Amino acid sequence: MNLPRVRTVIDKEWAEVFKNKLVLFTVGFLPLIFTALPLGIFYVTSHSAPNTGDLADLPASFQAMCAGAGPADCLQLYLLNEFLLLFMMMPLIIPVSIAAYSIVGEKTTRSLEPLLATPISTIELLTAKGLAAALPAIAATWAGFTVFLIGLPLVGGGAIVVRQVLSPVWLLAIFVISPLMSVLAVVFALMVSSRASDPRVAEQTAAVIIAPLLAVLFGQLAGVIVLNVTFMLVAIVLLALIDLAMVYLGARLFQRENILTRWK
Repeated sequence: MNLPRVRTVIDKEWAEVFKNKLVLFTVGFLPLIFTALPLGIFYVTSHSAPNTGDLADLPASFQAMCAGAGPADCLQLYLLNEFLLLFMMMPLIIPVSIAAYSIVGEKTTRSLEPLLATPISTIELLTAKGLAAALPAIAATWAGFTVFLIGLPLVGGGAIVVRQVLSPVWLLAIFVISPLMSVLAVVFALMVSSRASDPRVAEQTAAVIIAPLLAVLFGQLAGVIVLNVTFMLVAIVLLALIDLAMVYLGARLFQRENILTRWK
């Protein structure tokens, strides 16, 4: 693999996609909102005493995990589990916006044909476009997590809550699962983008990749799914296998000779 060629395409991608206002909003403001929202809610809950009776409405599976904690800490721990999934949405949503625009955007600007005519191989091209979409998403997720971790005690997050953020469950989710999810979102979005003719259609279609995470969110709210180390390790193995299969499938489906003729 020719790394200078890959770097050149990445630089070209970033120079083009970040001219798109929707992409700029997704990469810039989405992490800001997803980080500020939990901090704001923690600030409110820390300054208002929770009703002990309301805690009885929490799922039984979570109440067992909350044993020994006071009502305020228990409520914050419950909210923290929901916010973990909020942070895990970032590595899915952000790369979809970039990758979905990546190929179909070049079709609309007529810059794809010269790119495909260069000596760059298909693997190098897909690697460059994938990294161009995944790296900003991973960086934004890690930056948002760092700001959240620093700001949590400042807005009233208890010591038990801060320890939970530094627990293996959170660290595995942020630093292992998030990159794997980002790769999955990128490959799926590139596959959609290579067959679409409109950037908005490509982005809307690729956004269905968020559905499995929403299923986990609703399952956790219902008490059916518990986010623990076992769940995270199983998710890592499954995501790694799915990523490998998707990368292989994406490389097979990306037929550079037919993309332009199909689009025309």
